[in-house]
Formats: sequence, C-alpha cells, structure tokens
Amino acid sequence: MQNDFYNHGAPKQTAHLSINGDLLRQAKEEKINLSQTLEKFLAEAIRDKKRQEWLDNSREAVEEYTLFVEKHGCFGDTLRCF
Repeated sequence: MQNDFYNHGAPKQTAHLSINGDLLRQAKEEKINLSQTLEKFLAEAIRDKKRQEWLDNSREAVEEYTLFVEKHGCFGDTLRCF
C-alpha cells in the first residue's frame, strides 16, 4: 500500500476524540496501539477519498481516451509481437 501522499516524518500531535467505551476497553485488552491503528486507517480513508475524487474529476477524459483507443488503437499496437 502506497502512502506517499503525506509526510511520514511530520511531528505527532495530540488529538482529543470520543470513542465507544467497549471498543476502547477491548483495544486495551488486546494491546492495540490506538495511535498506529488510527493513522493506518486514516491514511487508507484519505487515499481512497483522493482516488475517488481523481476518478470523478478525470472521468470525462478517461472516457474520451477509451473511445479514442477503441477507434484508433493504442500507440504501439502495430509494433507488438504478442
């Protein structure tokens, strides 16, 4: 999984948040590092959101390119040996 869209070396910041008490209790019992877990899932959520935004913003261009390739072929089609 690639997470190059944020600075891994950025300093940590304290954040105050509310969490379901039972989940917190179980996480403590299982010795789950809340900070690491939150960072991992935040990175995934942000990556997925940015990906979807890119797809939404690029949809028209991708569709036009797909139609172009269907009509004219892809560069190098005549050069491929497979």
